[in-house]
Amino acid sequence: MEDDHAIWIEKYRPVTLSAIVGQDEIIERLMSYVKTGSLPHLLFTGSAGVGKTTAAVALAREFFGATWHSNFRELNASDERGIDVVRNQIKQFARTSPFGDVTFKVLFLDEADALTTDAQAALRRTMESYAQTCRFILSCNYSSKIIDPIQSRCAIYRFRPLGAAAVEEEMRRIAEREGLSISSEALGAIVYIAQGDMRKAINALQGAAILNSTIEAGMIYAITASARPEEISELLDVTTSGDFEGSLTVLDNLLHQRGIAPDELITQIFRALVNREMDPALKVALIDHLGETDFRLSEGADTDIQMEALIARFVLTADRSMK
Repeated sequence: MEDDHAIWIEKYRPVTLSAIVGQDEIIERLMSYVKTGSLPHLLFTGSAGVGKTTAAVALAREFFGATWHSNFRELNASDERGIDVVRNQIKQFARTSPFGDVTFKVLFLDEADALTTDAQAALRRTMESYAQTCRFILSCNYSSKIIDPIQSRCAIYRFRPLGAAAVEEEMRRIAEREGLSISSEALGAIVYIAQGDMRKAINALQGAAILNSTIEAGMIYAITASARPEEISELLDVTTSGDFEGSLTVLDNLLHQRGIAPDELITQIFRALVNREMDPALKVALIDHLGETDFRLSEGADTDIQMEALIARFVLTADRSMK
């Protein structure tokens, strides 16, 4: 392998718009901005690891060419969330003239939904005042957390979770570059673990590659501390059959022998339940129990007690539905 110590999410981060996978419509529209030489304020929204930051940096590279470093700045709003970061750092960058023969600079504000409402109000005024010399690209996970006056000033691009084909294509490309052999089962495991997050997929592949150059599905589940889909199915089979003792044995194995985090287990159970063929009323009741347990854990409740209570509620509810 070349450069064994490199972090693959950076090593294989696309540097051009055309190299970004899984967001074809968005990339096509961003490339049209480069061709026309014009750029409105942009708002990128979507879950983690789907290409928002990569698209912003690649757009700046292609827009400014050799001067992109001088005319592009990236700030992470979650580092400093208050109004001062807008008044000082953002305003200072926006008001200065662009470098070279371009007419404006670009400021990329990552995790903009972390900004306080006051800071967002100040940002809106800055966007208005310096629109001639600076364009803003805002990135967030939830556009609902961005105030309406900012949303109305931006062209909004909604990045969707990456499809299985896009993740598999990238995994094969990286595996080939790194001299890895990867089974189709391992690819399926990475797609299952990643859930549309390319960063998570690449990290899983790199973690497994440290262990062996032949990547198998078991390595992926082990390195990411995730349960196999069939293990989740087994847990649901045993709980919905009314076997409380058997359910506890399966749960104990997943939590304590395999070391799977309770919140991760709840997420996997939820995904399995949604796609499971079962009585709709029972499915609704079990998902309701999951939501309650998830909330209790987020409030700091004891994990072992809550997970065993969840299994108990599953068994009781399933038992009642069978009568």
